[in-house]
Amino acid sequence: MKTKEFLVIAVLALGIIGIFALFASSGGKSPQQTEVQEVSSDASNHHKPPPPPDDSKFEALLDTPAPEFSLKSYDGQDVSLSSFKGKNVVLFFSEGAMCYPSCWDQIVSFEKNAKEFAQEQAVVLTVVVDSKQEWQKAVLQMPALAKATVLLDIGGRVSTEYGMLTLASSMHRGQFPGHTYVVVDKDGIIRALLDDEQMGINDDKLLAELAKI
Repeated sequence: MKTKEFLVIAVLALGIIGIFALFASSGGKSPQQTEVQEVSSDASNHHKPPPPPDDSKFEALLDTPAPEFSLKSYDGQDVSLSSFKGKNVVLFFSEGAMCYPSCWDQIVSFEKNAKEFAQEQAVVLTVVVDSKQEWQKAVLQMPALAKATVLLDIGGRVSTEYGMLTLASSMHRGQFPGHTYVVVDKDGIIRALLDDEQMGINDDKLLAELAKI
């Protein structure tokens, strides 16, 4: 056998041996199969179901002093809950910019019924975890939102303190509130709670609760 032919056969043999070794090290799967399995595994981590609802922290708020907070509003004002002592306050914790149209419709409805809430000596504050830029996109799409007092809870500190990120209405539990209301009386005591999985407009229910105070 010529030297050149011998070298060609040797190279081919080494290649075949290398393929079998790689096949054995991948547990009997081809490199392509192994790669697909790894990508599939990584993708599954991004589609894990949300944790189950937990309303224990939220429900424990009833008849207790509302946790104090200060947040920047969409229009750049510093807004503290304590500044509304002497008035009733409705807090609407909302999924925010991504919650179209349900949350947006509720926010606009508050403004449409502002006279009725004023008669109950109540102000309405909407809390979202959006940045100013994110909420601005919603305002551009629905200009009526600009009339509302929207507080930017960037990072979700206040939403977490109020137990909003674990409720049934939240479609992104652990990250965003859902569609939840807290009614605070003139002395800063929480008098009513409502978590609405249906994400409806609840002005009538809220006004009824305010009338009881």
